[in-house]
Amino acid sequence: MAAPLVRKRLGLRPAAVLSVSALSPIALCVVVPRSRARDVGVCALNMWAYVAAYEMPHDDPQALADRVRVRYPIAVDRALGLGVPPTLRLQRAFSAPGSVNRFERVLVWCHWMWFFVPHGSLAYVWLRDHDRFASSAARMYTVFDLGAIFYWAIPTAPPWWAALHGYLEDGQPAQVRRMMIEYGEEFWGERWGALYDVLGGNPLAAMPSLHFATSLMAAHLLEEVGPIAGAVGWSYTVALALALVYLGEHYVADLIGGAMLAEGVRRVAPRAAPLARSFTSGVRVVQAQVAAA
Repeated sequence: MAAPLVRKRLGLRPAAVLSVSALSPIALCVVVPRSRARDVGVCALNMWAYVAAYEMPHDDPQALADRVRVRYPIAVDRALGLGVPPTLRLQRAFSAPGSVNRFERVLVWCHWMWFFVPHGSLAYVWLRDHDRFASSAARMYTVFDLGAIFYWAIPTAPPWWAALHGYLEDGQPAQVRRMMIEYGEEFWGERWGALYDVLGGNPLAAMPSLHFATSLMAAHLLEEVGPIAGAVGWSYTVALALALVYLGEHYVADLIGGAMLAEGVRRVAPRAAPLARSFTSGVRVVQAQVAAA
């Protein structure tokens, strides 16, 4: 738990930080008997490790910028948008520079709400159908963890960054408004800077879109619990997809990548279940040995 906090002070290498952070949920399973509280702790420790993995590539911003991929999602979105990326089409058609209208504010709040949606969806499963919780959590956090691997391997710039550096229109700067920043400064005032520093730890982690991937997975998990919960989950996922593209936070290509990741995890999960059960049995054996000692 301490490794991500002290990594800079102690000069820890990323491999060391990720190794010990990834082991912490397993360690909790060894030293604490299974309970609902332990379930929450395991999820929290996994996310703690994920946040470290997400942020560490940006510890050296220049090194990350030197290897960032910018052009391939632009090429995909230009093809999908018939010559113009959908973000530019939407903002040019409906956005008025200098103000954030009510619809755009709804989209911004939809984006901000994402920080609660994956975990809130699992909390709903935990409360309503606890027997499904372990499987649901495993699928959700597998999406998070695999996404972090992509952020290390192929750091990819979002539309707002590409526009800022002149990649969207033949090397000339194109205006992509980042309305989340504009409205954030207006709504949160002096608190916005601190909030953004906490939530925006790596600006070059766009492919795949874990915003979309985890929301898509949440919709599936909620649908398994009940049709009403599923309808809420799917409605949010569709709204978030529009928000991410309209606000310039992601390309449509990023959303496609996120969908492929989420659906891939869903398809593989049944086949991986026997291996997961064997691993769990091994952890229980170690737990029993620790308790006996």
